[in-house]
Amino acid sequence: MADLKKYVLEKCERAQIAARRMAVADTATKNSALLAMADAIGSQADRIKTENAKDLEVGRDKGLSDALIDRLRLDDKGILGMQDALSEIAEQPDPVGAIEGMVTRPTGIDVGKMRVPVGVVGIIYESRPNVTADAAALCLKSGNACILRGGSEAIHSNVVLAEVLSQAGTDAGLPENAVQLIDITDRETVTHLAQAEGLVDLIIPRGGEGLIRAVVDAATIPVIKHFSGNCHVYIDADADLKKADDIAFNAKVQRPGVCNAAETLLIHNAVAQEVIGSLFPKMREAGVELRGCARTCAIDAQCAQAIEEDWDTEYLDLILAVKIVDTMDDAVDHITKHGSKHTDAIVTQDYTTSRRFVASVDSSSVMVNASTRFSDGGVYGLGAEIGISTDKLHARGPMGAADLTTYKWVVFGDGAIRE
Repeated sequence: MADLKKYVLEKCERAQIAARRMAVADTATKNSALLAMADAIGSQADRIKTENAKDLEVGRDKGLSDALIDRLRLDDKGILGMQDALSEIAEQPDPVGAIEGMVTRPTGIDVGKMRVPVGVVGIIYESRPNVTADAAALCLKSGNACILRGGSEAIHSNVVLAEVLSQAGTDAGLPENAVQLIDITDRETVTHLAQAEGLVDLIIPRGGEGLIRAVVDAATIPVIKHFSGNCHVYIDADADLKKADDIAFNAKVQRPGVCNAAETLLIHNAVAQEVIGSLFPKMREAGVELRGCARTCAIDAQCAQAIEEDWDTEYLDLILAVKIVDTMDDAVDHITKHGSKHTDAIVTQDYTTSRRFVASVDSSSVMVNASTRFSDGGVYGLGAEIGISTDKLHARGPMGAADLTTYKWVVFGDGAIRE
């Protein structure tokens, strides 16, 4: 529809104007705005929860799983989490304007790279309304303007959050339209945003693989992405089995509907009998459906037989694929073939083995004796994350404010001319 394209492009044009002003916004103004936004979310908490309740009701009527409803919910803890993220981002160093690698050349000029905002960043996301606050905060901290396009399942929550954040930011001195929401959930708006060449500088999709592939296929501007979170926990022959139990259980059960939850458990044959005997009853008690290789099923007759598709599936639910391997290299080979380069973990007390695993596994986060659930911008000290990139350029892993900057070369001279 021409009207939808016009609607999206007008937002992009307004964002481009705001981005020019954001690029020169001083640190104090940005930080004050972020703190004002945190306060506004707190003062408007009842209104936000009322709108969120509408989304939850629609989600239940549509038959969304408990895991997806959990991602959608904004309760008191969720409200506080958004406030804390905004406050933490405000306290972080401002990445904009920092000059790296300044050197004096033989010609007498000083040359370095200055961190600068990307410009206009489009965020396309599903389910989690807290992304509205996290994305806005990180974009503003890094001197960018943002255009947010959430999913239909969280439209009421996103609309109220974007309104509260935008108003608080403007009142605190940020330019108008630095934070905008596309409040029409027609899928055509995604295409128009992803093709707004010359107006939008970067697209970051967050959501299921279907959404991300659709954005990548449609986009004519750069996209930073991760297609899925097919994360693994490998229990080595030299693992502390109590730690192994706790880590594997936490990685699967603590919050199964998120991208850093474990989907496959790999167990070294030397400890398989003991691990399965101890861990599987706990998993079943927590409601986990277990799907195992033939060797796993031979040890545990209750385990369903895994099929090839299970090794490639991001369940986002209480389902776990289990495979027994003979060596750490076998585990790495499996992760290389079936993983998504998101987050993978090893449990071992052997230092050399852990170092080899870290060097061999090509993922954006690799854990040693720690749950995959730690792969998160807030946990890493970023305040929040704009997303978790499984790309290698230009950012990788959980992305904070600094990852929403690029650089320009700056040269200082004193009347220097080139001979």
